Amino acid sequence: MSIPAEAFVLPPAGRGTLQQRIRQMVTEGVLSGRFRAGQKMPSSRGLAEHLGISRITVTLSYAELVSADYLMARGRSGYFISENAPRAPELQARAPRAEGVDFAALTGGRFSRLATVKRPLDWENYQFPFIYGQADASLFDHQNWRLCALRALGRKDFAALTSDMYDRDDPLLIEHLLRSILPRRGIAAREDEVLLTMGAQNALWITTAVLLGAGRRAAVENPGYSGLRGVLAPSGSEVISVDVDADGLPPDRLPKGVDVVFTTASHQCPTNATMPLERRLALLEAASRENFVIVEDDYEFEMSFLKPVSPALKSLDSEGRVIYAGSFSKSVFPGMRLGYLVGPASFIREARALRLMMLRHPPGHIQRTVAYFLSLGHYDALINRMRNAYRRRRQVMEEAIRDNGLAVAGQGGFGGSSFWMRAPAGVDTEVLAEGLRAEGVLIEPGRAFFAPEQAPKNFYRLGYSSISPAKIPEGIARIGRAIRGA
Repeated sequence: MSIPAEAFVLPPAGRGTLQQRIRQMVTEGVLSGRFRAGQKMPSSRGLAEHLGISRITVTLSYAELVSADYLMARGRSGYFISENAPRAPELQARAPRAEGVDFAALTGGRFSRLATVKRPLDWENYQFPFIYGQADASLFDHQNWRLCALRALGRKDFAALTSDMYDRDDPLLIEHLLRSILPRRGIAAREDEVLLTMGAQNALWITTAVLLGAGRRAAVENPGYSGLRGVLAPSGSEVISVDVDADGLPPDRLPKGVDVVFTTASHQCPTNATMPLERRLALLEAASRENFVIVEDDYEFEMSFLKPVSPALKSLDSEGRVIYAGSFSKSVFPGMRLGYLVGPASFIREARALRLMMLRHPPGHIQRTVAYFLSLGHYDALINRMRNAYRRRRQVMEEAIRDNGLAVAGQGGFGGSSFWMRAPAGVDTEVLAEGLRAEGVLIEPGRAFFAPEQAPKNFYRLGYSSISPAKIPEGIARIGRAIRGA
């Protein structure tokens, strides 16, 4: 039995090339069971006329489907669904069942109830997205990233692409981290002192699991990174919030008997304060005197464009007390999910063993692609382009904020990609954010950054990594009108 050309419909807004879309229609038809082995396909001329496309496009699509064993060619008879085509399991669909287990009671909602910064998935559809951490497609080097990814897919790198590396990392990427990225922060490390992670969040989770647990105490910044509180909450450790000031975390406010101190010294999250050198040295002295470990989350050091970047705490560490967490999320793109830990070999050994049980290692293809992106100079060119763009956007933001009478609570002096803002005392920024969405404006309410028992309602964050300078003035004006109306 022949498959009629009318069985194929080409959606006008489909993704991919015409060849890719034709292949997708055939493979979906086979896997869904609509097309059966031995059925004859429409002729290339007939399907081309039906779809209104070139015959050569259909012919090339058929040829690729033959090589993938979805179709077989029978001389002058045409193309047929292959006998060897993949088949989906023919199982009878079952109706959804009611939940027989009260998972809410069983889990206690330990994770889902934790406070997080809520961001809409369709943020790109908003006209004024002042959200933090998203990439700007107009700044990214798509062409060279694609070339690096294709190179990593080649036969020469087949082992890096396909092998289970157990607990090891891509030696090429580790080499460039040790030789290029870490020296920018003044850090000298060996191969056995570095571990790749699935982003900085995963790095913090691994560090917490290795260092903390029941009966131990951790100190965190207040306000601070909301994702860290989510990591620490299930650990069983006592978590103590320490209020930051204009210079970041004050060492003299740390409690006695703390085991681990978490800090974002270079760009305090979310205030963007940069810890001065004197305070960094005082924090290291306190760590030595009180015998605690420092976890340095250096998530945004590449975005220092107003002044030279300060030395990392890790670079000043002479006793091996600092665990350094870095990430490519802000400098390349967040969806890549690739970060790294730097610490004493004994710590990295434990972290590596934990990662092995958890996820073994980050995908080899991503590691090798990033290694090529670094080694060929594309990463440095991208960073330079982003710094120039962020400098311009920051200038426009400062002018618009000043013109609309908005209050900056903390912005730091080295750059970054956001402003930490304070609304008047009577304004609830979560309510404000909901109202602004209807006007196409996205902001981030600040409550999730504070310790829950003392979280003020009138702070918010404005990111500028994914909004064009031309849109900033009107977006800030809308925020100003909404705050005055509140």
